[in-house]
Amino acid sequence: MGRRPRSGEGPSGLLLVDKPAGLSSAAVVARVRRVLGGVKAGHTGTLDPFATGLLPLALGEGTKLATYLTASDKAYEGVIALGTCTDTHDRTGAVTATAAVPPLDDARLDEVAADFRGSIAQVPPVHSALKRGGRPMYELARRGEAPELDPRPAMVHRLQLRLIAPDRVAVEVECSKGFYVRSLARDLGEALGCGAMLESLRRTRVGRFGLDDALPLEVLEGQGGEAEADRRLLSLEDALGHLRAVEVSAADAEDLRLGRQGPLLRIPPGQPGEHIRVTGPAGLVAVAACECRLWNLERVFAAVPLRPAPCPAGGFMVPPCLSSKEEEERNEANRRD
Repeated sequence: MGRRPRSGEGPSGLLLVDKPAGLSSAAVVARVRRVLGGVKAGHTGTLDPFATGLLPLALGEGTKLATYLTASDKAYEGVIALGTCTDTHDRTGAVTATAAVPPLDDARLDEVAADFRGSIAQVPPVHSALKRGGRPMYELARRGEAPELDPRPAMVHRLQLRLIAPDRVAVEVECSKGFYVRSLARDLGEALGCGAMLESLRRTRVGRFGLDDALPLEVLEGQGGEAEADRRLLSLEDALGHLRAVEVSAADAEDLRLGRQGPLLRIPPGQPGEHIRVTGPAGLVAVAACECRLWNLERVFAAVPLRPAPCPAGGFMVPPCLSSKEEEERNEANRRD
């Protein structure tokens, strides 16, 4: 992993947090900001309040990364309760119907699961963060004003269902952005003829980041939590490790940070729609997208000084500082973004 930078306003990078149950994703962001001194922060994909697990938080300059992380594939594990339907399709909602659960085995579950693998069309739950007219659907649903939603495309790379009790099914799923495990529970209940709801959910992976590397929120808020967060913070470059890297000179990096696209003409054409991370001697410079065989700047990142390495035995190191030129460059990039 790269060395973790810190901007003048606080840390910059990606922090993986293990969200506890009972908090909204926005509440987790607010609590992390308090611990880290009010740093600019945002999450890269909502987790329902009752759910737990991996919640990547973008900090400082890292908030510019969100677009490139929210589209990542995700993995979940959870438990589906059969025989009960709720208006939210999970255990937090009001019960709308109950029914007897038919005798089941894993073979029958696998047969039903086949219909939910691969490219599918799924109707999102009305109690969701999707917006209509600028208002979240869950707000409209609470007022009884939520319209019917149309099916949306989603991709299920892997789905495993396993019977763990006569009316409980363990689920493991790897899926694309836009897939709702609550909708899967609803649809599974309909397929089995008894109804169902999602009883528990834990997100275990987002893109290439796994839950094993996440910092539990209670640890972050405990003694020494800020230092632990600093130690685990991923650099901007690491956060975009799924994008192909192209290195440019210091002079080209300076031009790109000032919005000059000339250096991109020296980069060989890529595939239409491809994104690359452009790096320089000081780290991540920009993200560029290939359009009509030409690269165009999509996001520019201010130069962020690296944290100094620990002092070697018998000597000391002078912490790096921004030159006046670098300070002007950063200010210009911030004004532009």
